[in-house]
Amino acid sequence: MDGIKIEILFSNRDFAAVVKPVGLLSESGEGGMVSLLEKQLSKKVYPVHRLDRAVGGVMIYALSKEGAAALSKIMESGGFSKEYLAVVHGKCPEEGTMEDLLFKDSRLNKSFVVKRERRGVRKASLEYKREAFDGEKSLVRIKLHTGRSHQIRVQFSSRKMPLYGDGKYGGSDNCNIALWSNRISFCMKNEDFVFEKEPPAVFPFSEFGYN
Repeated sequence: MDGIKIEILFSNRDFAAVVKPVGLLSESGEGGMVSLLEKQLSKKVYPVHRLDRAVGGVMIYALSKEGAAALSKIMESGGFSKEYLAVVHGKCPEEGTMEDLLFKDSRLNKSFVVKRERRGVRKASLEYKREAFDGEKSLVRIKLHTGRSHQIRVQFSSRKMPLYGDGKYGGSDNCNIALWSNRISFCMKNEDFVFEKEPPAVFPFSEFGYN
């Protein structure tokens, strides 16, 4: 892990926009993003959101306590927009929204769509648009309204459109999970920020022209 160099899209005194590689912990932990960024940037790094270990793409890390507080406030007010690209099995509808109740079983590290509210159940919402269909799989752009554990993965799987590579939720398991944090945007100190990164040129994203 020591030889990994994290791609930095932008940094200032408050935060850094970076590209998280697939397979790294997004938060603290040996060999995770926080320790790697602290070593690379030579400063304290504060995680303010997370990505599943098996998912890569754009992430924001605070570089000061003040920056972390400001970013957390932006997120709480709904001003932090996150968009993902995913490849799912089957033909996804052209566009739509998904609203569900999700329960996370921490013992199994797995989330489930449930029908009734009870302790531990949280509302989950997203919107999506199909970008392309090749006859057997769809490239989908997703905008999260909430940030629940495994939300995209379980919501699409519950509608019989599991993500490629996501064996935990019923998808094929012959590749990495086909989910990528493609775009993050927000306004901080009256300045608009937009950060984007295309997914890597690996299957199944390579089937849709990413190279």
